[in-house]
Amino acid sequence: MNETQAVSALGALAHTQRLRVFRALVVAGPEGLTPSVLADQLDVARNTLSFHLKELAHAGLVTIEQQGRNLIYRADFAHMNGLLGYLTDHCCQGDVCEANDSPSACTSC
Repeated sequence: MNETQAVSALGALAHTQRLRVFRALVVAGPEGLTPSVLADQLDVARNTLSFHLKELAHAGLVTIEQQGRNLIYRADFAHMNGLLGYLTDHCCQGDVCEANDSPSACTSC
């Protein structure tokens, strides 16, 4: 990941609704969610959701797959992990990072 990609991803996540959408997709895992399920889950208007999903997709944070007449949105875990790696690259001045020992750290992503 380069600086431009990181700024794009962080910019996309720097909005309450988009952050909520992305987190819901992360929780959904590889199965992903349709926009109608996301809209119901997050209690957001479908047209507003469409705009936010487009922004997340443009930033590379979500993928879209057509299944029949449905669109399935999924968090792009590789891109998310790339962003996390970019943000933590060279952290702790090269020493072992205490943050990696946190029980809340996602080791299965």
